[in-house]
Amino acid sequence: MTRVGVDLIEIERVRRSLDRYQGFRDRCFTAAEQAYCDSRKNPAESYAGRFAGKEAVGKALGFGVARAFAWKDIEIAGRPKPSVRLSGRVAAWAERVGAGGIDLSMTHSRELASAVAVVTDA
Repeated sequence: MTRVGVDLIEIERVRRSLDRYQGFRDRCFTAAEQAYCDSRKNPAESYAGRFAGKEAVGKALGFGVARAFAWKDIEIAGRPKPSVRLSGRVAAWAERVGAGGIDLSMTHSRELASAVAVVTDA
């Protein structure tokens, strides 16, 4: 069985969260993700893409990332093709539901960031 998750987010919404809430970065992104995003010309675009990626992966796995506050249990690494690393509760959930490989694609325009995740069975 193949499962798909999609997410779309406004980059400006992420930019506002980065500016207003000191803990947003640390609550939602690993140190490696922060280092990558903060090194980019427009960090909010990269943060938004990764945020959408985490949501898309969570949806494809059938795991409520936001409800479980498990943002950092999904780490998006790599460039240009992103890879996904699971840990903690999300990794345990993925094993429980028989998830295998996770393929992720992210993109953004000036205003929006989008991600699509495809999860195959183990």
